[in-house]
Amino acid sequence: MSDKTEIVSDMKIYMEKPSPEGRLPREMAVYELLERLDIPYERLDHEAVATIEACQGVDKLLDIRLCKNLFLCNAQRTKFYLLLMPGEKKFSTKEVCRQIQSARLSFAPAEYMERFLNISPGAVSVMGLMNDKEKQVQLLIDREVLESEYLGCHPCVNTASLKLKMADVISRFLPDTGHDYVVVELTDDQG
Repeated sequence: MSDKTEIVSDMKIYMEKPSPEGRLPREMAVYELLERLDIPYERLDHEAVATIEACQGVDKLLDIRLCKNLFLCNAQRTKFYLLLMPGEKKFSTKEVCRQIQSARLSFAPAEYMERFLNISPGAVSVMGLMNDKEKQVQLLIDREVLESEYLGCHPCVNTASLKLKMADVISRFLPDTGHDYVVVELTDDQG
């Protein structure tokens, strides 16, 4: 066992990239980029999780607040957005549209997620922006997520989760990908 490994419950938290055996290239590319950018992280391997509810055990083990990652597009499918928002908040199309001055938004079809972010449904993550070479996706971050010390996300697969410092994501990761972000403020009560 590595001295960089910490046992939590019956799962291990790692501070280094895994061996590539049995891992998808898209996952390994995330670790390689984080290593190149000298961004420390904690990694937890787990069963596939596809919903925010399924991630609730992961957030406790990594000591992070759940974050929803929604891949959206306009009706014409000409503008695409990745929205990072607190897991407990409800998504309001109207509220987001008003703030970014866009026509109606909806969930983007999976083929665009694959094409632009190299991610499958259930694994949507800010890390996918590293694959958006043509800058087709605009990042939207809810102010509460932006003000959090840490960000939890998938490394482009939903069988692992990462804990990263938000400051590293903003100051190192996003500039390397060539993406900026727009701050949105979603309210808790949208009724």
